[in-house]
Amino acid sequence: MGRGERVLMRAAVLGHPVAHSLSPVLHTAAYQALGLDDWRYGLHDVTEDTLPGFLAGIGRDWAGLSLTMPLKQAVIPLVDHVEPLAAAVGAVNTVLFTPVGGPAGTITTTGTNTDVHGIVAALRERLGTRRVADAVVLGGGATAASALAALAELGCPSARVFVRSLDRIGPLREAVARTGVSPSFEVFDDTATASALAGADAVVSTTPKHAADVWAGLVAARAATPRGVLLDVVYDPRPTALQSAWTALGADTVGGERMLLHQAAEQVRLMTGRPAPLEAMDEALRAALAVPAA
Repeated sequence: MGRGERVLMRAAVLGHPVAHSLSPVLHTAAYQALGLDDWRYGLHDVTEDTLPGFLAGIGRDWAGLSLTMPLKQAVIPLVDHVEPLAAAVGAVNTVLFTPVGGPAGTITTTGTNTDVHGIVAALRERLGTRRVADAVVLGGGATAASALAALAELGCPSARVFVRSLDRIGPLREAVARTGVSPSFEVFDDTATASALAGADAVVSTTPKHAADVWAGLVAARAATPRGVLLDVVYDPRPTALQSAWTALGADTVGGERMLLHQAAEQVRLMTGRPAPLEAMDEALRAALAVPAA
């Protein structure tokens, strides 16, 4: 639909809970910078049970959706197509809508994943052009699969994954088999985990808020500067305890808000067909988080 027709285009973030999401800040800033006056970005609290009904109500004025937990897996059987990367990691965080035919036509839905892009770009902010030879992932959930795919893109297909129990990582093992990476899975152990964290080129913590606080204590107790860059995907609270312990020892960290920024920028590109205005989105994010300009 052309802008000259003055048709309001819509996009939104869905999740449960979702009120805390910063996606509206990022996407709205992008629309303003791109001059897309006819675009609006909303926020809807949607559960796994109500997701099918929401998708059924989508009209031809919708460009796409951003998905957060617990919808990244639940949406997969509900879309027409799933792009290979999203299918491999088993997580869709973006749904794109494509009208087919005339005004009375249908809408094709495509699920994709921009989390991998977000993790790679966030780590690159500190890594520069360096390749990652040794890496650690903390946690065994859906985001861990995206983290492993991102680390493989950065040069490390065989990261060490630390989890609390090997009995609960079946979906992650399946994702690993699909993506072709070859991580090792280890149960959390004070000595082994502390050593791995200190010696890795990159560490990605994918655990929920406060779940990695125990590892922060291990890092602090070791009192040796970690070699690599830490990305903690949590950005509330910010900084996390693990980030604080890392920076206190003089090592580099990347906040989860940087992953959020870059994955949202890729969503903007996919939904609008235009390069994302990263600087404007970054400025809006910093203002929302009250972060000084870099």
